[in-house]
Amino acid sequence: MSGALNMLKLSVGTESVAGLERFQSQRAAERGGRRFHVTRMWPKRAEEILDGGSIYWVIQRVILARQAITGFEEITSEDGIRRCAIQLDARIVRTEAVPKRPFQGWRYLPQADAPADLGETREGETDLPPRLMAALAEIGVR
Repeated sequence: MSGALNMLKLSVGTESVAGLERFQSQRAAERGGRRFHVTRMWPKRAEEILDGGSIYWVIQRVILARQAITGFEEITSEDGIRRCAIQLDARIVRTEAVPKRPFQGWRYLPQADAPADLGETREGETDLPPRLMAALAEIGVR
């Protein structure tokens, strides 16, 4: 994944990585097990993203997790408008906490600027609040 291009997206309404996991699990159950995020714009650099890229999720103004992008699919939404479904791997990987200002839509994120993955979460561990995780990361505590 050395030169992969990634996407950066706000996870609106999500309070934690666990909340993102719950939401996606519920949606996947409604979609026959498929996980995807629908967006209006098709990425112009899709081929670069498909070369090992991920979507990095911003939760409460902090990058906290990523998911591998497995494909892009054109779909037509209920309003008749063509959209892009970003197909996602089921596994959500926690990353180092990196503060991020709000933005609309999604952004490209070069691999060199992407936060590192964290180790696996142990059973029963709970998420710290995103802002606390970002503050700890700023002072070098991981």
